[in-house]
Amino acid sequence: NALEEFLNEFKERCSQCDAVSWGLTDEGKYYCTSCHNVTERSKEVINTDAIPNAKIKTINRGLKRKRKHEKGWDWYVCEGFQYILYQQAEALKALGVGPELKNEVLHNFWKRYLQKSKQAYCKNPIYTSGRKTKILEDDLSQSDWASEPELLSDVSHLSFVESGAESQPDAQTQKPFPITKASQPESASICSGSLDGVEYSERKEKGVVKMTVPRTLAFCYLSLLWQRETITLSDLLRFVEEGHIPYINAFQHFPEEMKLYGRDKGIFAIESWPDYEDIYKNVIEVATFLDLPRFPDITEACYLHPNVLSMKYLMEVNLPDEMHGLTCQVVKMTGIGEVDFLTFDPIAKMAKAVKYDIEAVAVIVVVLKLLFLLDDNLEWSLSDLAEIHNEENKQDKPWFEFRKWYQVMKKAIDEKRQKWEETRAKYMWKSEKPLYYSHIDRPVVYKRREMVVNLQKQFSALVDSTPTIEKKSPSSFQFNWAKEDADRTCFHGHSLQGILIKKGQSLMTKNSLYWLSTQKFCRSYCKHVTTYEESNFSLSYQFILNLFSFLLRVKTSLLHEEVSLIEKKLFKKKYSETKQKFSRSRKVRRH
Repeated sequence: NALEEFLNEFKERCSQCDAVSWGLTDEGKYYCTSCHNVTERSKEVINTDAIPNAKIKTINRGLKRKRKHEKGWDWYVCEGFQYILYQQAEALKALGVGPELKNEVLHNFWKRYLQKSKQAYCKNPIYTSGRKTKILEDDLSQSDWASEPELLSDVSHLSFVESGAESQPDAQTQKPFPITKASQPESASICSGSLDGVEYSERKEKGVVKMTVPRTLAFCYLSLLWQRETITLSDLLRFVEEGHIPYINAFQHFPEEMKLYGRDKGIFAIESWPDYEDIYKNVIEVATFLDLPRFPDITEACYLHPNVLSMKYLMEVNLPDEMHGLTCQVVKMTGIGEVDFLTFDPIAKMAKAVKYDIEAVAVIVVVLKLLFLLDDNLEWSLSDLAEIHNEENKQDKPWFEFRKWYQVMKKAIDEKRQKWEETRAKYMWKSEKPLYYSHIDRPVVYKRREMVVNLQKQFSALVDSTPTIEKKSPSSFQFNWAKEDADRTCFHGHSLQGILIKKGQSLMTKNSLYWLSTQKFCRSYCKHVTTYEESNFSLSYQFILNLFSFLLRVKTSLLHEEVSLIEKKLFKKKYSETKQKFSRSRKVRRH
């Protein structure tokens, strides 16, 4: 009969018991007669007599939805990145960033990229097939996309002004990519879910910055920088790591109709955390490729100014508020607070964005060296004096004691680091939506994924724990020193009186010595400015660098390099003397 014909057509094995024995529910879904597992698959029924009491409207509606999902939409790789950017912009908006970032800035940059890379908003997009070009140039009203859930529907219809000298796109091409349903099966790529997955993965065009998932973060940071938002690059990457901004497995949030497999896996699947230096390089590359104009000025009123950021990081690491006056002096003397130095200009001869967070932290390190020398000797001597004074004058404002601060911070940072390492170790890299290379592999991949999930549940039940990691509420600060207890002393209100001496109308440090973090810088052709060998430096200096490096999630060598560059500006005379001595010694050797 008709019912038996329907059941004979479905040959997949049950995901629970591996049997091939199917029946149909009243809603038209297949269920396993062995274990009664109900699948998401449904079947269209023309003759309602085949299933008693069947609701034909419900079954038909379910079938149409599933048919659309089975074949999927025709979509391009750039649409996948566009969807990721949209999700990231929405996440940033949820973090408190103004809606202008998505509506006016990020969308503007993305349109500019599509135009520069000739993927859209131009007369001749770089696609070989006439059909593909036709998809890009169809009127929105003529496509099926208008009747479907729209990809980037909030972003795609916005108007904004192109920045720079780039001309406006033609009126006929001023629209987003339409996503069309796969009415022609031959249009889909055999080796990828996207139409151009294979072509995109093999494309190597000189002078074109190829879009990648890490570069979506570069677009986000450029937008944040343009808006002068209160999020630094290290904050952005930390929010990604904490799960507040989509990045790892971002593709699993694609609409069900966007089938992703084969070559798409290599394009959208990410199996590592974003690296600060890597994203920073991508920021420069993307900004230069887009030929963006000079960004809005970074003034003293901006969050990214070193005077503001240094105060933020002084609070973060529980140092005295009085140190802020010294950091401001260092910023002024070195010139790193000047507008021209801080403002990003991609079209300049040597396009270079300031690493605002690392720079502010480096200023604090220099001030700590000015106050305590950090030679594993003076800082402990000054601590002894502060301890004696605090014992004898308990009613007065306490003097800052480096030793006590070190003990408090070491305990706090060790606990924070341990939790961070545990969280990373527990992170589930596999996505909830499994990836496969072809439709043939699909049942196997889904079966394996289900087995893994079941094993994880069983193991979690045995160890009485859950593999899910609790998402923290987003915050610019990683430490909270407001609540003081015996083990977590707050040093914000402590005095530097035991470290500074009054000379006339000004205050000077008791310590008159200073050692340079780098004696000789690398030559211009080197990829780095200097090198950092931990064993060559004092334990106190190592601790300070490791503390700040962990807060920013950057390599210690990167912070050491920034400290050396600030010292070079601050001690020009000292460096010139060192340079002269070096040149003399070379002359002596030659003779």
